[in-house]
Amino acid sequence: MNRMRLRRALAGSLLAAASAAALAQGADVGLVNLVSGDVRFAPLAGASGRVQPFMRVRDGDRFNLYAGAQLRIVYFEGARQERWEGPASLRAGRKQGEPIQGKPAEVASLPAGVPQRMARVSELVQNARLGGVQVRGGGGAQPPAGAAASLAQARATYDRMRKGWRADDITPELYYYAVLHEHQRYEEMKKVTDEMLRRQPDNEDVKALAAWVRARGAR
Repeated sequence: MNRMRLRRALAGSLLAAASAAALAQGADVGLVNLVSGDVRFAPLAGASGRVQPFMRVRDGDRFNLYAGAQLRIVYFEGARQERWEGPASLRAGRKQGEPIQGKPAEVASLPAGVPQRMARVSELVQNARLGGVQVRGGGGAQPPAGAAASLAQARATYDRMRKGWRADDITPELYYYAVLHEHQRYEEMKKVTDEMLRRQPDNEDVKALAAWVRARGAR
C-alpha cells in the first residue's frame, strides 16, 4: 500500500513539474515572419539561440537585435504586426512587444481572420521543408460548405492588405496561401507562391512552399 501511495505521489510530482515547465516556457503568442541580420532570442526557460524565419514566438521571449538587423513579428491575439530595427531589444507579450531598448519601426493592425491563418504558417512551412503530405485533408476531399463565400472574402482581405503593405512584406500572401491550403486550391496557390518569390526571390522557405505546391498540383 505504501508503495502504491509513493508511486501516485511521484506521478503527481512529475505531472506538476511538467505543467510548471510548460507554463515557464510560455504560450505561443506570435510568429516571426521576417528576420535579417543578427537577431538572438532568449526564452523564459531553455536554451537561447538565433532567431529563425517562421519560428513561433512564446510569451516572455526576449529578442535582441544588433545593428542593421530587422525583425517582424505577428501577434495572434493582438492582431498586430511589429517591425523592429537594430540595435533594439524587446520582450514578447501576449498582444504586443514590450520595448526594452528602442521601439518598433513600424506597427500594423491585421484584419479579422488574418492572425488565425498566420498561426498555421509555421506548420505549413515546416511541412513544405520536409516535403511531407498535406497537414490536413486529402487530395480527393470535397470543398467545405460555404467555400466560395469564404474564398471571396479571403481574396478581398488579401487585396486590401496588399494595397497597404510594404512591397517586400509577404504577410498578405502568407495569409492567402493558408486560406487556399484549407480549400486545397493548388493552382491558385501556385500564383501566390510565384508572387512571394517575386517579392522575396532569395527566401528559401518561400522556395520550399513553391516546390511543395508544384508537387501537389502535379499529382
